[in-house]
Amino acid sequence: MAGRKNATFAVTKVRLGEHAQVDTRADTVAGEEPLEIRVGGQTITTTMRTPGHDIELAHGFLHSEGHIAALSDVTTARYCAGSTVEGMNTYNLLDIDLVKNTPLDLSDLRLTTTTSACGVCGTSSIEALAKKSRYPIPQIPVDPQLVVQLPEKLRAAQKEFRKTGGIHAAGAFTLEGEPVVIREDIGRHNAADKVIGHLLMEERLPADDLTLVMSSRASFELVQKAAMAGFGMLVAVSAASSLAVETARETGMALVGFARADRFNLYSGALAE
Repeated sequence: MAGRKNATFAVTKVRLGEHAQVDTRADTVAGEEPLEIRVGGQTITTTMRTPGHDIELAHGFLHSEGHIAALSDVTTARYCAGSTVEGMNTYNLLDIDLVKNTPLDLSDLRLTTTTSACGVCGTSSIEALAKKSRYPIPQIPVDPQLVVQLPEKLRAAQKEFRKTGGIHAAGAFTLEGEPVVIREDIGRHNAADKVIGHLLMEERLPADDLTLVMSSRASFELVQKAAMAGFGMLVAVSAASSLAVETARETGMALVGFARADRFNLYSGALAE
């Protein structure tokens, strides 16, 4: 699996200006492959992801959609042996069996292919999220000195980003700024699902004593996933969308964007006194 996280191609690199140069050399790019997730033999979603930590991704996805609450809700998670190319398992089809052996309600799931670029939110509105939320959102005062350290701490653990420059990361950090788990994926929503899936499998939910840190912008879907997992704060290195801000304020989650070493935007929540 590790060898599929990235790939190497011959790439022509062009530099203009005073040090103009054109040369061809090997370059590493982030891996991207489809993962079809089935529950009880029923296809739930197909997402474009970076291979690795797929079982965590599936657990995180099902938790974010409100279909599982704990590790004990899942009986088995296995790659389908029938998904092969030239007789080799592609590891791109994951079968999940739940204790509750009834078909899932597909009305609000990601039934179409979700790209690594954006992802499609599983619930259609803030009201739907409120109905599914299972944990109260803690009120976490935002410590400026701590917040500005989190992006660099996340970046320091991004091994695949250093190789490719084209992959996102999500990390769960303690309220003192210590990393608990960090995962990378070409899709920011997948990276978040991997982190949440890991916490669920380690029986660390609700994440009411943790902060979710993203190397991306803050979208509604990421706030949704953070809220479903019980995070009280989401920190992103880029901008927040309007619906992400509205959702964070509605749920009481602290939302930080444009986090840098010396500044950030606080979209929701209050600064620590």
